Amino acid sequence: MARCYVALGTNLGDRLLNLFEARRRLAQLGVHRPGPVLQTAALLPRGDATPQPDYLNSVDQLDTTLGPVALFHQLKRVERLMGRQVTTRWAPRIIDLDLVLFGDQVIETPELTVPHSAMHQRRFVLWPLAVLAPELRHPLLRQSIRELLVALSP
Repeated sequence: MARCYVALGTNLGDRLLNLFEARRRLAQLGVHRPGPVLQTAALLPRGDATPQPDYLNSVDQLDTTLGPVALFHQLKRVERLMGRQVTTRWAPRIIDLDLVLFGDQVIETPELTVPHSAMHQRRFVLWPLAVLAPELRHPLLRQSIRELLVALSP
C-alpha cells in the first residue's frame, strides 16, 4: 500500500455534495481519510479579475495499491464521471482532483508531476495537509508540511 494525498476543489453546483461524491469515489480506490474543508477565493492568473464562485478545498489521505499513474488516471476518470468539463486552465469546475503526494516518490512525466509543483505555495493545500500529516516531509524541499505552511504566513 502506498500513502498518497489528493487535493480536492470545487466551485460549481452544490459544492458540498460534489466533495461528498468525490470522497465516496476516492474511498473505492483504497483506505480513505478525509481532511478538513475550507472555503477560498478562486485562484486566478495575474491580472485576471474575472468573477468566479469561491472554492471548497480539502486534501484527503488515500492508502492504495494502485501505482501513481494508475491512480492519476482514476482521478481523471472520477472527474469525468462527475461531469467535469475540461476547458481553460483557470476555469470554474465541478470537481478538481490533484495527486499532490505519492509516498516519497518524485515523478516527472508529460502527464504527471509529483509532488505537485505548486503545492508548497498554496495555503488551501498545505493547511488541510498539515492537519492530516504535519510532520510529513516534502520529497524535494525536505521541509515538513508544517514548516512549509509557516513559511507562507505573512
